[in-house]
Amino acid sequence: MNSPTVKAFGDERIAAGETCLVVDLADCSGMDSTFMGTLAGMAARLSALKGGVLQIAGPGERNRRSLEDLGLDFLMEIDPPAAAWRGKVASIRSLLKPPQAAAALGQIQRARHVLDAHQVLTELNDQNAREFKQVVTLLENELARKEELAENDEPR
Repeated sequence: MNSPTVKAFGDERIAAGETCLVVDLADCSGMDSTFMGTLAGMAARLSALKGGVLQIAGPGERNRRSLEDLGLDFLMEIDPPAAAWRGKVASIRSLLKPPQAAAALGQIQRARHVLDAHQVLTELNDQNAREFKQVVTLLENELARKEELAENDEPR
């Protein structure tokens, strides 16, 4: 539910020239593969920029383990000890405002978003490719079915 908003906000900040984004997971009790794929996609876009990096603040043990299990610790900095925000987290949090929620995605856009996130994960390493192969195939089939239904519903 949150990944489209995170993606839209990240895309906006990257387009505005930001090269370091920090995602604070302190209040996040758990992440699904779509959310982690969204983070991985942002990290990949940032790493393509000179000095670009995605940093994860306050992941907690469960989220850290989830990110590491998918190999995302090689793509982003998880709770980096030398981060510029270290020692200032409470004051930074007090200044933050939540980003505007992304517009609700239609069925096709949501299916495409979930598929894209999982494709990013499969491209990271062989273990993820094996783990998410069937999921990606199912998501591709679901997207194709939804697109076909939408095409058939269009007036001619």
